[in-house]
Amino acid sequence: MEQWMPFFVVVTSLAIILQAAILVAMFIQIRRTAARFEKALADFHTTVSPLILRVQILVDDVSPRIADIVADASEITRMARGEAQRLDRILSEALERLRMQLIHVDHILTGAMEAVEEAGSHLRQTVWGPVVKATAMIRGVQAGIDFFRNVRQRRGPVDTVETSAEQQDEGMFI
Repeated sequence: MEQWMPFFVVVTSLAIILQAAILVAMFIQIRRTAARFEKALADFHTTVSPLILRVQILVDDVSPRIADIVADASEITRMARGEAQRLDRILSEALERLRMQLIHVDHILTGAMEAVEEAGSHLRQTVWGPVVKATAMIRGVQAGIDFFRNVRQRRGPVDTVETSAEQQDEGMFI
């Protein structure tokens, strides 16, 4: 299971990156839609302004129809206000969803970074710890061997037969 941990971390990281990319794409698309809406609203204003002037002239010219025209303008204003409120609610909900998704992505990224840090720490403990211990053990054995060699060399050649037997044993030991 520990061998698969880096693989799962990479897969999780890729999934998080993909999700973040999708969220960024959604954010960009929402901004484009908002820009289009603002342009449509500006076009709507440029179209409606001349109409309002014409209506004013007609109101001044035709007084019996004033009540009907005012009622119609009132209805258009109410509908426009309702649509603007509805659009504001939709955009607010979309931005809130986007904010929640960004918070979710932040939590996921934070969790992934913690998992990567934990995996690195675990790798250091499981791999480097035994390597350091093995190295220390090998150095200890080497020091012991060096010690015994030095002791034998200090004794000197007391007996040539004994010395040649020790050298053969030493050669076999190494």
